[in-house]
Amino acid sequence: MSNMKKNKKKSFTKKLLEGKEKSTITVYLTLRLLVIVCMVAQAMHGNWENVFLCILTLVMFTVPTLIENKLKIDFPSTLEIIVYLFIFAAEILGEIQNFYGIFKTWDTLLHTLNGFLCAAVGFSLIDIINREERFKIKLSPLFLSLVAFCFSMTVGVMWEFFEFAADRYFLFDMQKDRVVDVVSSVELNEKEENKVKVIDDIEKTIIYTKDKEQIVIEDGYLELGVIDTMKDLFVNFIGAIVFSIFGYLYVINRDKYKLLEKLIPKVKRD
Repeated sequence: MSNMKKNKKKSFTKKLLEGKEKSTITVYLTLRLLVIVCMVAQAMHGNWENVFLCILTLVMFTVPTLIENKLKIDFPSTLEIIVYLFIFAAEILGEIQNFYGIFKTWDTLLHTLNGFLCAAVGFSLIDIINREERFKIKLSPLFLSLVAFCFSMTVGVMWEFFEFAADRYFLFDMQKDRVVDVVSSVELNEKEENKVKVIDDIEKTIIYTKDKEQIVIEDGYLELGVIDTMKDLFVNFIGAIVFSIFGYLYVINRDKYKLLEKLIPKVKRD
């Protein structure tokens, strides 16, 4: 019975890596090993939430190949490696190893890359339809790039909705609150007029709870995620714009910008 399970597992792994380039296989196996080591370490310390994140990461590693097999789409090796590294950087390094807290630009870099990758995916989907004879829809290079941009921004907005819901209803802090020392609001206008009152150089704020607990926030007040959300959307916008421009140049002259083929999935041909 155990031999049958072992054979099934072996055949699944072999099928998962079948036809892959050596570099892709090396990156995939290395990252998977690191995730497993991390999962064991987290389990030994009883951090079961992190264990779940490790399991989720292993599942996400299989998504590109499953998409390839189900939809008959060929992911270039370069794009696939970037996706694996992105997942590892976001879940293992960002969440478990707290790179989001240690490196203040870590979240910004990942959201920029996310905008770039999502634009690549959106571009590829429409480009595949454009080049297939069975489809009658044919978009110009400009509209193709515009669709890629809109697809990327839509994914970015949906992700921010998810972060807000997780913070609002499950009391996470995915939007990453921060301390700021300036506030401008009409709510602070003593005369209740529709005029902004600006308070700058805030030294500290004090929070009192019903349990008589007193929390002091030095050098400002706690801003609840709006700045982080807008920053994430802005860098997503930059990533989407960059790829949309590259995609436009690629469509109008595929031979000249052949390097971009390493980032654009294609339909598998029998």
